[in-house]
Amino acid sequence: MAIIGGVRPSVGSESPPVPASAPRHDRDLQRTFRLLLATVWLMDAALQLQPFFFISGKNGFSGMLQGTAAGNPFWIYHSITWNASVVAHHAVVTNTVFAAIQFLIAFGIAWRRTERVALALSIVWSVGVWWFGESLGGVFNGAATPLGGGPGAVLFYALLAVLLWPSEGPNTPFVAARTIGAGAARVVWLAVWLLLALLAVVGHGRSPQFLHDIVVNLDSGAQPGWLSRLDRWTEAVLLHNGTKVAVLFAVFCVVVAASVYLHPKATQVILAVAIGVFAFVWVGIENVGGILAGGATDPNSGPVVILFILTYWPLTAALTASSSREGRGAVVADADASGDGSKGV
Repeated sequence: MAIIGGVRPSVGSESPPVPASAPRHDRDLQRTFRLLLATVWLMDAALQLQPFFFISGKNGFSGMLQGTAAGNPFWIYHSITWNASVVAHHAVVTNTVFAAIQFLIAFGIAWRRTERVALALSIVWSVGVWWFGESLGGVFNGAATPLGGGPGAVLFYALLAVLLWPSEGPNTPFVAARTIGAGAARVVWLAVWLLLALLAVVGHGRSPQFLHDIVVNLDSGAQPGWLSRLDRWTEAVLLHNGTKVAVLFAVFCVVVAASVYLHPKATQVILAVAIGVFAFVWVGIENVGGILAGGATDPNSGPVVILFILTYWPLTAALTASSSREGRGAVVADADASGDGSKGV
C-alpha cells in the first residue's frame, strides 16, 4: 500500500456522505390570508355585541337599518324596512343570532376541518348583510362612493372567500391566482377596480358636500382628539375640492386596475401606493370604521380592501431570486464536500 506524505491511509477511509438537505416548504400564504379574513369576521362579531344592538327603536340597531333604506327603489326600500321591523320586534334574539353566525364564520374559517363550510356560509351571509344591512352598498341611492366604504365592505368579504378558497398549488404569481387561475384572477381585479373608479364619480360620489358630510356624520365627538383634528382637515379639503378628489381617485383606480398586467416590480410599487391610499381613506375619511367612537357595526372597507390588494401582490420575482440564492448555496456546499473528500488521497 502506498504511503503518501508519511501517513498510511486507513482502509476504506472515504469521506462520509453529505446528507441531503430537507425539502423546502414555502409558507402557505393562502392560509395566512384566510386567518386574516377570519380575524376581520371576529371583529365584526365582537362589535355586534355592543349594547345598542340589543335595543329596539330609532336609537338601536333597527333604527340604523331603517335609516339605510332611504333613496332606494320601492322594492329595495320595502325589503330593508321589513327586515328592520323584524329586528325591532325581536332585538335581543335577532342580534344574538347575528353575532353567533359571525362567530361561527370566524372560528370556522380558522379551523382547517370546517374552513370550506365556513367560507361558503360567509358568502351567503355577506350577500344577505349587503342587502339588508348595508342597503346594497348605496349602489341604488347614489351613495356608493369607495371613499365612504362603497359598494359595501361585506362584498369584499365574499370576494375574498372565493379567492382564498382552499386549494393546492404555489403562491405564484400571486395568491389570488391559486384557486381560480391567474387569467381569471386578473379579470376579477380589473372589474373590481374599474367599478370602484365608476362609483367614485357617479351619483353623489363627486359631490363636495356629500363627501364632506360622510366625515361629519362619522365624527361623533367621542373619538380621540388626533382623529377629530384629522377630520377637520379632511372635511375642509373635501368641501372645497371634493370633485377634484373624486376624479383623481377614479383615475388612480383605473391605474391600479391595469397594474396586474405590468411588470411585477411596477405592480408592486402601484399596489404599495394603493395600500397607503386606502389606509388613509380608512383613517381620515372612514374614521377607522367608527370603532374608536363606538357604535360601529364593522371596520368598514379599508382593511378588507387592503387584504384584497395583498392577495394580488406579485411573488414571482422574490421567489426566483430566493431560488437562485439557494441554488448558488447548494453548488458551494457540493464543492466544499468534494474538496473535503479529496483530502488525504
